[in-house]
Amino acid sequence: MREAVFSALAAWNGTSDEAPEDQLAGQAFCDLFAGSGAVALEAASRGASTVLAVDRDRSACHVMTENARTTRLRIQVAAQTVSTFLSDNRQTFDVVWFDPPYDLADDVMDGLIAATIQNALAHDGLVVVERSRRSRTPHFPEGFESWNSRYGETVVYYAQRNREPMEQQ
Repeated sequence: MREAVFSALAAWNGTSDEAPEDQLAGQAFCDLFAGSGAVALEAASRGASTVLAVDRDRSACHVMTENARTTRLRIQVAAQTVSTFLSDNRQTFDVVWFDPPYDLADDVMDGLIAATIQNALAHDGLVVVERSRRSRTPHFPEGFESWNSRYGETVVYYAQRNREPMEQQ
């Protein structure tokens, strides 16, 4: 599934024809509920210029740091809750990836998406949300277009601001 999602990110970024290590070149990537950091490390291996992994579990953050050291990939690791990170964050990201616990309440997920859009997402950025197919479709605010892909029991949702048509000169 991860390979398919990163291929979709490359298509969104217009870099499908690039070597894998260049497909996210220049992109700032944030992995929320990062766990082992596998997604963050994958983003770094695909050339993302900035990669930040956030997880509240300090032992998971230690594992991420060790995995980054072992693979010689550069990621930043923040040991804090996603909600604290989003309320304190001053950086914008081109891609924000959510992989929350499947039992995270839908209304909490929607609140985190809203906070991400307000406090962390670049204007032309992309939100990626991984959820169980049993979960309700996440709510994206008005002015966002969304689409999804299914992988067995998992659904990956993508959302970005609607692209404004070019004004006629």
